[in-house]
Amino acid sequence: MTVGTNSSPAAAEAAGAPIPATAPQRAGTGKVPAQPASARAAAVQARPAHVSPVGPGTPADPHTEFAGLGIDPDDLPDGLVIADAAGRVICFNSAAARITARVACEALGEGIERALPLEDLEGRRWWALTDPYGGLATRRGQPERNLLLPGGREVLVSARYVRTHPTGPLRRLVVTLRGTEARRRTERSHAELIATVAHELRSPLTSVKGFTATLLAKWERFTDDQKRLMLETVDADANRVTRLIAELLDISRIDSGRLEVRRQPVDMATAVGRHVQALTANGQAPERFLVSVSRPLPDLWADPDKIDQILGNLLENAVRHGEGTVTIDVTPTSFANAAGKTEKGTAVTVTDEGPGIPEESMGRVFTRFWRGSKRGGTGLGLYIVKGIVEAHGGTIAVGRGPGGGAEFRFILPVAAPAYLTQ
Repeated sequence: MTVGTNSSPAAAEAAGAPIPATAPQRAGTGKVPAQPASARAAAVQARPAHVSPVGPGTPADPHTEFAGLGIDPDDLPDGLVIADAAGRVICFNSAAARITARVACEALGEGIERALPLEDLEGRRWWALTDPYGGLATRRGQPERNLLLPGGREVLVSARYVRTHPTGPLRRLVVTLRGTEARRRTERSHAELIATVAHELRSPLTSVKGFTATLLAKWERFTDDQKRLMLETVDADANRVTRLIAELLDISRIDSGRLEVRRQPVDMATAVGRHVQALTANGQAPERFLVSVSRPLPDLWADPDKIDQILGNLLENAVRHGEGTVTIDVTPTSFANAAGKTEKGTAVTVTDEGPGIPEESMGRVFTRFWRGSKRGGTGLGLYIVKGIVEAHGGTIAVGRGPGGGAEFRFILPVAAPAYLTQ
Protein backbone atom coordinates (compact mmCIF):
# COMPACT_ATOMS: atom_id res chain seq x y z
CA MET A 1 0.00 0.00 0.00
CA THR A 2 1.47 3.30 -1.03
CA VAL A 3 -0.03 6.36 0.55
CA GLY A 4 0.28 9.46 -1.59
CA THR A 5 -2.04 11.57 -3.60
CA ASN A 6 -3.65 8.37 -4.88
CA SER A 7 -3.87 6.52 -1.55
CA SER A 8 -6.44 3.81 -0.99
CA PRO A 9 -9.76 4.56 0.74
CA ALA A 10 -8.61 2.56 3.77
CA ALA A 11 -5.46 4.60 4.21
CA ALA A 12 -7.31 7.84 3.51
CA GLU A 13 -9.88 6.97 6.15
CA ALA A 14 -7.12 6.07 8.60
CA ALA A 15 -5.55 9.43 7.93
CA GLY A 16 -8.81 11.21 8.58
CA ALA A 17 -9.41 12.15 4.95
CA PRO A 18 -12.93 11.82 3.52
CA ILE A 19 -13.64 8.81 1.36
CA PRO A 20 -15.91 8.75 -1.71
CA ALA A 21 -19.50 8.05 -0.85
CA THR A 22 -20.85 4.69 -1.93
CA ALA A 23 -24.14 4.27 -3.73
CA PRO A 24 -26.16 3.59 -0.54
CA GLN A 25 -24.59 6.64 1.09
CA ARG A 26 -25.53 8.91 -1.82
CA ALA A 27 -29.07 7.66 -1.63
CA GLY A 28 -29.27 9.02 1.92
CA THR A 29 -27.38 11.84 3.51
CA GLY A 30 -24.09 11.22 1.65
CA LYS A 31 -22.25 10.60 4.94
CA VAL A 32 -20.75 7.48 6.34
CA PRO A 33 -23.19 6.10 8.94
CA ALA A 34 -22.03 6.66 12.50
CA GLN A 35 -20.61 3.64 14.27
CA PRO A 36 -22.77 2.46 17.19
CA ALA A 37 -21.44 3.41 20.61
CA SER A 38 -21.15 -0.23 21.64
CA ALA A 39 -19.07 -1.04 18.58
CA ARG A 40 -16.80 1.94 19.17
CA ALA A 41 -16.26 0.90 22.77
CA ALA A 42 -15.47 -2.66 21.75
CA ALA A 43 -13.01 -1.43 19.12
CA VAL A 44 -11.19 0.78 21.62
CA GLN A 45 -11.10 -2.01 24.19
CA ALA A 46 -9.70 -4.40 21.58
CA ARG A 47 -7.02 -1.92 20.48
CA PRO A 48 -3.82 -3.86 19.67
CA ALA A 49 -0.30 -2.94 20.70
CA HIS A 50 0.48 -1.18 17.43
CA VAL A 51 -2.09 1.60 18.04
CA SER A 52 -1.57 4.30 20.63
CA PRO A 53 -4.41 5.24 23.00
CA VAL A 54 -5.93 8.65 22.49
CA GLY A 55 -6.58 11.39 24.95
CA PRO A 56 -8.49 14.65 25.01
CA GLY A 57 -7.81 16.77 21.98
CA THR A 58 -6.10 13.92 20.16
CA PRO A 59 -7.43 12.98 16.72
CA ALA A 60 -9.60 9.87 16.54
CA ASP A 61 -7.95 6.51 17.02
CA PRO A 62 -6.90 5.17 13.59
CA HIS A 63 -7.60 1.61 14.68
CA THR A 64 -11.19 2.54 15.48
CA GLU A 65 -11.56 4.08 12.03
CA PHE A 66 -10.04 0.99 10.40
CA ALA A 67 -12.36 -1.19 12.47
CA GLY A 68 -15.31 0.73 11.09
CA LEU A 69 -14.21 -0.41 7.65
CA GLY A 70 -13.59 -3.98 8.76
CA ILE A 71 -9.81 -3.58 8.29
CA ASP A 72 -6.94 -4.01 10.72
CA PRO A 73 -3.70 -2.06 10.06
CA ASP A 74 -1.79 -5.33 10.40
CA ASP A 75 -3.72 -6.69 7.41
CA LEU A 76 -2.09 -4.11 5.13
CA PRO A 77 0.76 -5.51 3.00
CA ASP A 78 2.93 -2.38 3.37
CA GLY A 79 4.29 -0.67 6.42
CA LEU A 80 1.98 2.04 7.80
CA VAL A 81 3.10 4.69 10.28
CA ILE A 82 0.78 7.52 11.33
CA ALA A 83 1.80 10.54 13.40
CA ASP A 84 -0.61 13.02 14.97
CA ALA A 85 -0.57 16.82 14.87
CA ALA A 86 2.22 16.93 17.44
CA GLY A 87 4.39 14.51 15.50
CA ARG A 88 3.82 11.58 17.89
CA VAL A 89 3.42 8.11 16.39
CA ILE A 90 -0.11 6.80 16.95
CA CYS A 91 -0.03 3.82 14.56
CA PHE A 92 2.84 1.46 13.72
CA ASN A 93 1.58 -1.70 12.00
CA SER A 94 3.28 -5.11 11.90
CA ALA A 95 4.63 -4.61 8.37
CA ALA A 96 6.35 -1.41 9.51
CA ALA A 97 7.79 -3.28 12.50
CA ARG A 98 9.10 -6.01 10.19
CA ILE A 99 10.66 -3.58 7.70
CA THR A 100 12.28 -1.37 10.34
CA ALA A 101 13.17 -4.24 12.74
CA ARG A 102 11.53 -2.32 15.58
CA VAL A 103 9.02 -3.39 18.24
CA ALA A 104 5.74 -1.66 17.43
CA CYS A 105 4.76 -0.84 21.01
CA GLU A 106 8.13 0.84 21.61
CA ALA A 107 7.64 3.17 18.63
CA LEU A 108 4.18 4.31 19.74
CA GLY A 109 4.24 7.73 21.39
CA GLU A 110 7.71 8.57 20.08
CA GLY A 111 8.34 11.49 17.77
CA ILE A 112 8.28 10.55 14.13
CA GLU A 113 11.93 11.49 13.70
CA ARG A 114 12.95 9.11 16.49
CA ALA A 115 10.61 6.29 15.46
CA LEU A 116 11.72 6.52 11.80
CA PRO A 117 15.26 7.93 11.66
CA LEU A 118 15.43 8.08 7.87
CA GLU A 119 18.28 9.45 5.75
CA ASP A 120 18.58 10.02 2.04
CA LEU A 121 21.25 8.30 -0.06
CA GLU A 122 23.66 11.16 0.66
CA GLY A 123 23.36 10.74 4.43
CA ARG A 124 21.11 13.76 5.08
CA ARG A 125 18.29 13.50 7.62
CA TRP A 126 15.07 13.20 5.64
CA TRP A 127 12.75 14.79 8.18
CA ALA A 128 14.96 17.88 8.38
CA LEU A 129 14.92 18.15 4.59
CA THR A 130 11.16 17.72 4.16
CA ASP A 131 9.98 19.44 7.39
CA PRO A 132 6.37 18.20 7.16
CA TYR A 133 5.16 20.21 10.16
CA GLY A 134 6.92 23.48 9.44
CA GLY A 135 7.22 23.66 5.67
CA LEU A 136 4.88 25.10 3.07
CA ALA A 137 1.24 24.55 3.97
CA THR A 138 0.33 23.90 0.33
CA ARG A 139 2.23 20.59 0.19
CA ARG A 140 0.21 17.38 0.10
CA GLY A 141 2.97 14.84 0.65
CA GLN A 142 6.21 13.30 -0.59
CA PRO A 143 6.51 10.94 -3.57
CA GLU A 144 8.00 7.50 -3.14
CA ARG A 145 11.78 7.44 -2.95
CA ASN A 146 14.66 5.30 -1.73
CA LEU A 147 15.77 6.16 1.81
CA LEU A 148 18.06 4.51 4.33
CA LEU A 149 17.22 3.08 7.73
CA PRO A 150 19.87 2.82 10.46
CA GLY A 151 22.41 0.26 9.36
CA GLY A 152 22.17 1.30 5.70
CA ARG A 153 19.14 -0.81 4.75
CA GLU A 154 17.21 0.68 1.83
CA VAL A 155 13.46 1.17 2.04
CA LEU A 156 10.88 2.80 -0.24
CA VAL A 157 9.10 5.62 1.59
CA SER A 158 6.20 7.87 0.65
CA ALA A 159 4.23 10.30 2.79
CA ARG A 160 0.91 12.08 2.75
CA TYR A 161 0.10 15.24 4.64
CA VAL A 162 -3.47 15.37 5.98
CA ARG A 163 -4.60 18.90 6.84
CA THR A 164 -7.70 20.33 8.45
CA HIS A 165 -8.20 22.37 5.26
CA PRO A 166 -6.07 22.77 2.09
CA THR A 167 -3.66 25.30 3.59
CA GLY A 168 -4.25 24.52 7.24
CA PRO A 169 -1.92 22.98 9.79
CA LEU A 170 -0.90 19.35 9.52
CA ARG A 171 -3.38 17.12 11.34
CA ARG A 172 -1.81 13.81 10.47
CA LEU A 173 1.32 12.51 8.79
CA VAL A 174 0.78 9.19 7.02
CA VAL A 175 3.93 7.31 5.99
CA THR A 176 4.10 4.06 4.04
CA LEU A 177 7.13 1.77 3.86
CA ARG A 178 7.98 -0.92 1.35
CA GLY A 179 10.95 -3.20 0.99
CA THR A 180 13.14 -2.90 -2.09
CA GLU A 181 13.49 -6.64 -2.76
CA ALA A 182 10.90 -6.82 -5.57
CA ARG A 183 12.31 -3.74 -7.29
CA ARG A 184 15.84 -5.14 -7.04
CA ARG A 185 14.72 -8.43 -8.59
CA THR A 186 13.19 -6.49 -11.49
CA GLU A 187 16.35 -4.43 -11.91
CA ARG A 188 18.50 -7.58 -11.90
CA SER A 189 16.22 -9.15 -14.51
CA HIS A 190 16.53 -6.08 -16.72
CA ALA A 191 20.30 -6.04 -16.30
CA GLU A 192 20.50 -9.73 -17.25
CA LEU A 193 18.33 -9.07 -20.30
CA ILE A 194 20.55 -6.22 -21.44
CA ALA A 195 23.71 -8.28 -20.92
CA THR A 196 22.25 -11.24 -22.83
CA VAL A 197 21.07 -9.08 -25.71
CA ALA A 198 24.46 -7.34 -25.95
CA HIS A 199 26.26 -10.70 -25.99
CA GLU A 200 23.91 -12.27 -28.54
CA LEU A 201 24.05 -9.23 -30.86
CA ARG A 202 27.80 -8.74 -30.71
CA SER A 203 28.76 -12.06 -32.31
CA PRO A 204 26.56 -11.91 -35.46
CA LEU A 205 27.08 -8.19 -35.97
CA THR A 206 30.85 -8.65 -35.76
CA SER A 207 30.61 -11.33 -38.40
CA VAL A 208 28.38 -9.21 -40.65
CA LYS A 209 30.68 -6.21 -40.31
CA GLY A 210 33.81 -8.29 -40.99
CA PHE A 211 32.51 -10.04 -44.09
CA THR A 212 30.93 -6.94 -45.64
CA ALA A 213 34.07 -4.86 -45.04
CA THR A 214 36.21 -7.60 -46.59
CA LEU A 215 33.97 -7.92 -49.64
CA LEU A 216 33.88 -4.17 -50.20
CA ALA A 217 37.66 -3.83 -49.92
CA LYS A 218 38.73 -6.91 -51.89
CA TRP A 219 35.76 -7.85 -54.09
CA GLU A 220 37.86 -8.64 -57.16
CA ARG A 221 40.20 -11.00 -55.30
CA PHE A 222 37.50 -13.54 -54.37
CA THR A 223 35.98 -16.24 -56.51
CA ASP A 224 32.23 -16.51 -56.95
CA ASP A 225 32.11 -19.48 -54.57
CA GLN A 226 33.97 -17.53 -51.88
CA LYS A 227 31.64 -14.55 -52.33
CA ARG A 228 28.61 -16.81 -52.04
CA LEU A 229 29.93 -18.42 -48.84
CA MET A 230 30.53 -14.99 -47.25
CA LEU A 231 27.10 -13.70 -48.26
CA GLU A 232 25.39 -16.85 -46.96
CA THR A 233 27.16 -16.35 -43.62
CA VAL A 234 26.04 -12.72 -43.53
CA ASP A 235 22.47 -13.80 -44.33
CA ALA A 236 22.50 -16.41 -41.54
CA ASP A 237 23.81 -13.90 -39.00
CA ALA A 238 21.23 -11.33 -40.07
CA ASN A 239 18.50 -13.95 -39.53
CA ARG A 240 19.93 -14.61 -36.06
CA VAL A 241 19.68 -10.92 -35.18
CA THR A 242 16.13 -10.75 -36.57
CA ARG A 243 15.12 -13.79 -34.49
CA LEU A 244 16.57 -12.24 -31.32
CA ILE A 245 14.70 -8.98 -31.90
CA ALA A 246 11.48 -10.94 -32.46
CA GLU A 247 12.04 -12.77 -29.14
CA LEU A 248 12.56 -9.48 -27.31
CA LEU A 249 9.33 -8.10 -28.76
CA ASP A 250 7.49 -11.24 -27.68
CA ILE A 251 8.86 -10.91 -24.14
CA SER A 252 7.72 -7.30 -24.01
CA ARG A 253 4.21 -8.25 -25.11
CA ILE A 254 4.01 -11.20 -22.71
CA ASP A 255 5.19 -9.18 -19.71
CA SER A 256 2.75 -6.35 -20.46
CA GLY A 257 -0.18 -8.68 -21.25
CA ARG A 258 -0.41 -7.39 -24.83
CA LEU A 259 0.33 -10.62 -26.68
CA GLU A 260 -2.32 -10.86 -29.39
CA VAL A 261 -3.78 -14.22 -30.40
CA ARG A 262 -5.48 -14.28 -33.81
CA ARG A 263 -7.47 -17.48 -33.71
CA GLN A 264 -8.07 -19.54 -36.84
CA PRO A 265 -8.77 -23.24 -37.44
CA VAL A 266 -5.48 -25.11 -36.98
CA ASP A 267 -4.71 -28.72 -37.92
CA MET A 268 -2.16 -29.64 -35.26
CA ALA A 269 -1.14 -32.90 -36.94
CA THR A 270 -0.39 -31.10 -40.20
CA ALA A 271 1.59 -28.41 -38.37
CA VAL A 272 3.73 -31.06 -36.64
CA GLY A 273 4.37 -32.86 -39.95
CA ARG A 274 5.44 -29.58 -41.56
CA HIS A 275 8.04 -28.91 -38.87
CA VAL A 276 9.43 -32.45 -39.05
CA GLN A 277 9.81 -32.11 -42.83
CA ALA A 278 11.67 -28.82 -42.37
CA LEU A 279 14.09 -30.43 -39.92
CA THR A 280 14.78 -33.38 -42.22
CA ALA A 281 15.30 -30.99 -45.12
CA ASN A 282 17.97 -29.25 -43.01
CA GLY A 283 19.95 -32.46 -42.58
CA GLN A 284 18.27 -34.37 -39.75
CA ALA A 285 17.70 -38.08 -40.40
CA PRO A 286 14.00 -38.86 -41.07
CA GLU A 287 14.17 -41.96 -38.85
CA ARG A 288 15.03 -39.77 -35.88
CA PHE A 289 11.42 -38.55 -35.67
CA LEU A 290 8.38 -40.58 -34.63
CA VAL A 291 5.01 -38.85 -34.99
CA SER A 292 1.91 -40.39 -33.43
CA VAL A 293 -1.53 -38.85 -33.95
CA SER A 294 -4.65 -40.14 -32.16
CA ARG A 295 -7.69 -39.29 -34.20
CA PRO A 296 -10.25 -37.87 -34.24
CA LEU A 297 -8.80 -34.60 -32.94
CA PRO A 298 -11.13 -31.78 -31.86
CA ASP A 299 -11.35 -28.71 -34.09
CA LEU A 300 -8.69 -26.39 -32.70
CA TRP A 301 -8.90 -22.60 -32.95
CA ALA A 302 -5.52 -20.98 -32.36
CA ASP A 303 -3.00 -18.54 -33.83
CA PRO A 304 -1.18 -20.55 -36.53
CA ASP A 305 1.95 -18.39 -36.37
CA LYS A 306 2.16 -18.81 -32.59
CA ILE A 307 1.61 -22.57 -32.91
CA ASP A 308 4.53 -22.72 -35.35
CA GLN A 309 6.62 -20.79 -32.82
CA ILE A 310 5.79 -23.28 -30.05
CA LEU A 311 6.45 -26.37 -32.17
CA GLY A 312 9.61 -24.93 -33.70
CA ASN A 313 11.10 -24.15 -30.31
CA LEU A 314 10.25 -27.48 -28.68
CA LEU A 315 11.44 -29.57 -31.64
CA GLU A 316 14.62 -27.52 -32.05
CA ASN A 317 15.40 -28.00 -28.36
CA ALA A 318 14.81 -31.75 -28.63
CA VAL A 319 17.14 -32.01 -31.64
CA ARG A 320 19.84 -29.70 -30.26
CA HIS A 321 19.92 -30.75 -26.62
CA GLY A 322 18.47 -34.27 -26.74
CA GLU A 323 19.59 -37.53 -28.25
CA GLY A 324 18.07 -40.53 -30.00
CA THR A 325 14.51 -40.60 -31.29
CA VAL A 326 12.33 -37.52 -30.94
CA THR A 327 8.73 -38.61 -30.36
CA ILE A 328 5.80 -36.26 -30.98
CA ASP A 329 2.39 -37.42 -29.73
CA VAL A 330 -0.76 -35.51 -30.69
CA THR A 331 -3.86 -36.60 -28.78
CA PRO A 332 -7.33 -35.30 -27.87
CA THR A 333 -7.74 -34.57 -24.18
CA SER A 334 -9.85 -32.87 -21.54
CA PHE A 335 -8.46 -30.55 -18.88
CA ALA A 336 -9.59 -28.12 -16.20
CA ASN A 337 -9.32 -24.52 -17.34
CA ALA A 338 -8.55 -21.49 -15.16
CA ALA A 339 -12.22 -21.32 -14.09
CA GLY A 340 -12.12 -24.94 -12.93
CA LYS A 341 -14.40 -26.16 -15.73
CA THR A 342 -13.58 -29.23 -17.82
CA GLU A 343 -12.77 -28.27 -21.39
CA LYS A 344 -11.85 -30.22 -24.51
CA GLY A 345 -8.46 -29.63 -26.05
CA THR A 346 -5.49 -30.98 -27.95
CA ALA A 347 -2.36 -32.22 -26.21
CA VAL A 348 1.08 -32.34 -27.84
CA THR A 349 3.94 -34.19 -26.17
CA VAL A 350 7.55 -33.85 -27.37
CA THR A 351 9.98 -36.40 -25.91
CA ASP A 352 13.65 -37.13 -26.59
CA GLU A 353 16.06 -39.81 -25.38
CA GLY A 354 18.81 -37.54 -24.09
CA PRO A 355 20.07 -37.06 -20.53
CA GLY A 356 16.94 -35.12 -19.60
CA ILE A 357 16.59 -32.17 -17.26
CA PRO A 358 17.81 -32.49 -13.64
CA GLU A 359 15.01 -32.55 -11.08
CA GLU A 360 16.39 -29.48 -9.32
CA SER A 361 16.23 -27.48 -12.57
CA MET A 362 12.69 -28.33 -13.65
CA GLY A 363 11.19 -25.46 -11.69
CA ARG A 364 13.35 -22.98 -13.63
CA VAL A 365 12.88 -24.33 -17.15
CA PHE A 366 10.28 -21.73 -18.13
CA THR A 367 12.08 -18.75 -16.59
CA ARG A 368 14.13 -16.21 -18.52
CA PHE A 369 17.69 -17.09 -19.48
CA TRP A 370 17.48 -20.71 -18.41
CA ARG A 371 19.76 -22.87 -20.54
CA GLY A 372 19.73 -26.65 -20.42
CA SER A 373 23.25 -26.90 -21.84
CA LYS A 374 26.06 -24.80 -23.24
CA ARG A 375 25.04 -25.39 -26.85
CA GLY A 376 24.01 -21.83 -27.59
CA GLY A 377 20.64 -20.12 -27.43
CA THR A 378 19.46 -17.06 -25.56
CA GLY A 379 17.56 -18.93 -22.85
CA LEU A 380 14.39 -17.03 -23.79
CA GLY A 381 12.64 -19.59 -25.99
CA LEU A 382 10.84 -21.66 -23.35
CA TYR A 383 9.81 -18.52 -21.46
CA ILE A 384 8.15 -17.31 -24.66
CA VAL A 385 6.59 -20.72 -25.32
CA LYS A 386 4.96 -20.70 -21.87
CA GLY A 387 3.66 -17.17 -22.45
CA ILE A 388 2.13 -18.13 -25.81
CA VAL A 389 0.50 -21.29 -24.44
CA GLU A 390 -1.01 -19.39 -21.51
CA ALA A 391 -2.21 -16.61 -23.84
CA HIS A 392 -4.22 -19.33 -25.62
CA GLY A 393 -5.69 -20.41 -22.26
CA GLY A 394 -3.62 -23.60 -22.20
CA THR A 395 -1.04 -25.22 -19.95
CA ILE A 396 2.49 -26.55 -20.41
CA ALA A 397 4.59 -28.82 -18.22
CA VAL A 398 8.00 -30.45 -18.26
CA GLY A 399 8.95 -33.88 -17.00
CA ARG A 400 11.05 -36.94 -17.70
CA GLY A 401 10.19 -39.19 -20.62
CA PRO A 402 10.05 -43.02 -20.61
CA GLY A 403 13.61 -43.17 -21.95
CA GLY A 404 14.96 -40.72 -19.39
CA GLY A 405 15.01 -37.73 -21.71
CA ALA A 406 13.13 -34.43 -21.45
CA GLU A 407 9.39 -34.45 -22.01
CA PHE A 408 7.40 -31.29 -22.77
CA ARG A 409 3.61 -31.48 -22.91
CA PHE A 410 1.31 -28.61 -23.74
CA ILE A 411 -2.48 -28.55 -23.96
CA LEU A 412 -4.48 -26.01 -25.92
CA PRO A 413 -8.26 -25.61 -25.51
CA VAL A 414 -10.53 -25.91 -28.52
CA ALA A 415 -11.48 -22.21 -28.06
CA ALA A 416 -14.10 -22.26 -30.80
CA PRO A 417 -15.79 -18.89 -31.50
CA ALA A 418 -19.03 -18.28 -29.66
CA TYR A 419 -21.13 -18.31 -32.84
CA LEU A 420 -20.08 -21.94 -33.47
CA THR A 421 -21.00 -23.14 -29.99
CA GLN A 422 -24.40 -21.47 -29.64
